[in-house]
Amino acid sequence: MQQLDYTFTALGDTTRRAILAQLADKTPEKELALSQLAEPYDMSLTAVSKHVKVLARAGLVSVEKRGRTQYCRLQAEPMKQAAEWLEHYQRFWSEQFESLAQYLERPAS
Repeated sequence: MQQLDYTFTALGDTTRRAILAQLADKTPEKELALSQLAEPYDMSLTAVSKHVKVLARAGLVSVEKRGRTQYCRLQAEPMKQAAEWLEHYQRFWSEQFESLAQYLERPAS
């Protein structure tokens, strides 16, 4: 359950979701340097690095240091686990809305 907490914490930030989107635009075998990830943002490389660390802790990104450059790659498995967890609640709410619709369709007494 702690892994799920890390995933939702990481996904709870707009910048981190945007970083994941950048990495998802690449084919699975590709990676981006941290400096490439930082280009679209009006923040320091250090700030982007902190976001990447949160993503890495959640297992959403793998980081490999080669020389002085850090390369990042998307690891989507934790998002699949989060989606499966959310699916349970999607079914619950779908059933609730269906029950409400049936109730509202009944003729008034």
